[in-house]
Amino acid sequence: MLCCPGFKTKRKTKFVDENEKRKSFDTSTQNSVEKSTNTSTKIQPEMNMGDTEYDLIVIGGGSGGLACAKEAAGLGAKVAVLDYVTPTPIGTKWGLGGTCVNVGCIPKKLMHQAALLGEAVHDAQKYGWELPEASTIKHNWESLREAVQNHIKSVNWVTRVELRDKKVEYINGLGSFKDPHTIETVTKQGQRLLTGKYILIAVGGRPRYPDIPGAVEYGITSDDIFSLDSPPGKTLIVGAGYIGLECAGFLNGLGYEATVMVRSVPLRGFDQQMAGIIAESMELKGIKFLNKCLPTSVKKQDNGRLLISWKNNQNEEFSDVFDTILFAIGRKALTQELLLDNAGVKLSEDGDKLDCLNEQTNIPHIYAVGDVLYRKPELTPVAIQAGKLLAKRLFANSQEVMDYDNVATTIFTPMEYGTVGLSEEVAIQRHGEENIETYHAYYKPTEFFIPQRSIVHCYIKVVALRTGDQQILGMHFVGPQAGEVIQGFAAAMKCNITFKQLSNTVGIHPTTAEEFTRINITKRSGKDPNPQSCCS
Repeated sequence: MLCCPGFKTKRKTKFVDENEKRKSFDTSTQNSVEKSTNTSTKIQPEMNMGDTEYDLIVIGGGSGGLACAKEAAGLGAKVAVLDYVTPTPIGTKWGLGGTCVNVGCIPKKLMHQAALLGEAVHDAQKYGWELPEASTIKHNWESLREAVQNHIKSVNWVTRVELRDKKVEYINGLGSFKDPHTIETVTKQGQRLLTGKYILIAVGGRPRYPDIPGAVEYGITSDDIFSLDSPPGKTLIVGAGYIGLECAGFLNGLGYEATVMVRSVPLRGFDQQMAGIIAESMELKGIKFLNKCLPTSVKKQDNGRLLISWKNNQNEEFSDVFDTILFAIGRKALTQELLLDNAGVKLSEDGDKLDCLNEQTNIPHIYAVGDVLYRKPELTPVAIQAGKLLAKRLFANSQEVMDYDNVATTIFTPMEYGTVGLSEEVAIQRHGEENIETYHAYYKPTEFFIPQRSIVHCYIKVVALRTGDQQILGMHFVGPQAGEVIQGFAAAMKCNITFKQLSNTVGIHPTTAEEFTRINITKRSGKDPNPQSCCS
């Protein structure tokens, strides 16, 4: 497929047109637009507008968009990045870098680490450290918040410097389509029109609020929690996905009473045995769970606290008073603000995201990466990798496309959960229970010996085919430093590791990661998977 013939870039750079490689899509922008069923106005994508101003316009300054922009600029393309953060209902806003840097992975991991250090205080005494009585050691929310925000601001600054050094133009403004090759934005300097040969949609998403009285007025989301001026106090977290559980975990670890309201099941979409282990481990640490419940209203009392009402699946009504209610019920892609109809871009069946082939929308020169993609992992490293590979295809004649299979991830709950590949349920669904062998084991981290910490939730699982050398389909790890453990095995999964190869791998002793190389008991055998001696 070719770009609109009336367009060419001002630079005479020899870029290879990615659209030639996409035979399954419409053969021209004009045809694609004419076929668009949701276009409310007549579009003229073939207008002769002369030279385009940019080789690539990126809408969205998050991880995926920035990765693509910097890679493209390094390959000689003229690139502009538009980014603007609409403040949350309580007024929270942040700088360049997207969700991960500002209100996602980075502040989450820092607060998770703060919570782990609080737990380590108790272990330290058992290891001989003479400290004040652990119960007298208090956490200061304001100090943590300031440290986290200072780090974020430093990353915001470095990101802007990187764009400047790579000669990527950064525009602090909302972008929307005026036509298939023109982006309209409003900045402090006024309205501006930008034209581009290629356009990348990388706007990500924002948290949803439930449609109940008081939710927007008095609730917060993960967009707000990391910059709250005052401690959150007793907190109700609505939603038991990874964001909800991670927030509940670090809040509890920092000393705040945390309750999780679960609509269906914890960690829906993940291996449910492992999800159950995570929920049980959190309950053991004092986090409460309200199962099969939905909130019905949030009311602010005269003393400033929140009276929250809810119902369970038996239609029974309950209420309690909390200091904070945090909604973690899912995220909505920011596509509605883009005026996609003006470019003829079609949304997926959920009416929210973009269903793309190799990041290409139904309009040949318009692409998307990151959380706006339909049924793709909503993970920062995925967006970064996809963005870099796209830039290389557009501007360096690369043929390499993003592989969305076997992407590892970790849930940073107090007892972390790392996973790569298929859940046991999906493996059975795809291959049949009689064709799947599941190996499992409990283990005891060396660090747990002296403090005598419980190992009841330290558990690993390997899901493999039963035939031949038993290709491994999924690996699951619950325990300390799960992300560090599972990352290396993710590379092995990309190389189609078999259970025979895993068994022939010599472990590093004493580590928790070596437990994967020692695993040998199958669920089918019915044998006890509890740990035996540590060194034999």
